[in-house]
Amino acid sequence: MANAALPSSIIAASAADAVLQGEGADRPAVERRGLRIETLTMVRWISIAGQILVFAFISLVLGFKARPILWSALVGVSAAVNLGVSLVGPRSRLTSDTEVVLQLGFDVLQLATVLFFTGGVSNPFALLLIAPATLAASSLPWRHAALVAGMAIGAAAILAFWAWPLPLPGVDTFLAPLGYRLAAASAVAAGVAFTAGFAFLAARQAARMELALHVTQAVLAREQRLSALGGLAAAAAHELGTPLATISVVAKELAREGPDAVREDARLLLSQTERCREILRRLTEAPEAEDAVHARMSLLQLLNEVIEPHMDAPVRVEAVVTGAPGVDAPYIRRMPEVLRAMTSLVDNAVDFAASDVLITARFDQETVSVEVRDDGPGFAPDVLGKLGQPYITSRPSGENSRSQHTGMGLGFFIAKTLLERTGARLEFRNGKGGGAIVAARWPREKVEAPDQPF
Repeated sequence: MANAALPSSIIAASAADAVLQGEGADRPAVERRGLRIETLTMVRWISIAGQILVFAFISLVLGFKARPILWSALVGVSAAVNLGVSLVGPRSRLTSDTEVVLQLGFDVLQLATVLFFTGGVSNPFALLLIAPATLAASSLPWRHAALVAGMAIGAAAILAFWAWPLPLPGVDTFLAPLGYRLAAASAVAAGVAFTAGFAFLAARQAARMELALHVTQAVLAREQRLSALGGLAAAAAHELGTPLATISVVAKELAREGPDAVREDARLLLSQTERCREILRRLTEAPEAEDAVHARMSLLQLLNEVIEPHMDAPVRVEAVVTGAPGVDAPYIRRMPEVLRAMTSLVDNAVDFAASDVLITARFDQETVSVEVRDDGPGFAPDVLGKLGQPYITSRPSGENSRSQHTGMGLGFFIAKTLLERTGARLEFRNGKGGGAIVAARWPREKVEAPDQPF
């Protein structure tokens, strides 16, 4: 089965899919966190405080020749820049990508300069070059993040060849062998690449999950609004009953005793009033009234409603209900989220089926399950265990799909979320003879409707 949006949320899911794909230019803003000025300045103040503590420790405790005047000048420049950034504009404003690159680039340059006068990559604190690259990877588009990471790696490479000796205590000049410096630079470069890469992937995954949850919440909010509209319709029907009754009485009087020219119009008015009464009566028969028609349904009714939009599909769509021997078939509660989710899964099956789609409902004393099976190519093996995540697709580029849908899995994610909210456990698998299978299983008490009092 492919990835399709729910019928009730196709616009939202399609738009989200387009955002998630992010083809062409830089990744869209929704895929990254963004940084505020206060975050950048706070990180830099922490860096400055750390440098002061390190200087105090190595000079006062370990006895290193730390060149206090030169070092103080470098830290002072960093503090002055940070103070200026803090005073320009509101601290809570979001920075642009370019501004973040410039500020993190300054941090790399300042740290590289400090390292240049303190041994270069021979200085163990050269590993701190990883920090700006990691921060960029977690908050910037990949091109900008790669630029900051490249600056950090370039600084490490330069410091491997050109740097003042490490100011060890009791040693006038100490310069590590070139081989060691190259190895140290390689370690810094590897640390930058791996740490920044992991941070970028984690941030992108978190942002995509956040977007998918937002889309799911929008779908659920829509269902809640529809439910509220049902209650509003019932209230409106109740309020309109009195004026309609008055109109009906007046119309009857006019039809019986009015002038001949008015009687025909009065009869028309009376018939339209009765029509309004019938419409209002239907409105009051909402699911909230918990009548036998709307509040509960058989499994066969459920399957028929699910497959109804696909009766004219180019493949055969069939529904079957089976049960354990001696067990009465349950009536289940009408749940819009189940109908929407199952309809979406059937839509996926129809999109990829070769000729047949089978929807089977099964029940026993303990459980109720619904299975959607198609005879298409099935799920791709490498993503079968990841289905239900918002950015996984089983058919890249809409391969073998009638609709050529190229979404990122939001349809499955939303359907899975909706069904799990009702207590279902979902399973995605491929059939032994081919085709894809999606099965949802509920404990019977989660979905069974109470008996109707008669």
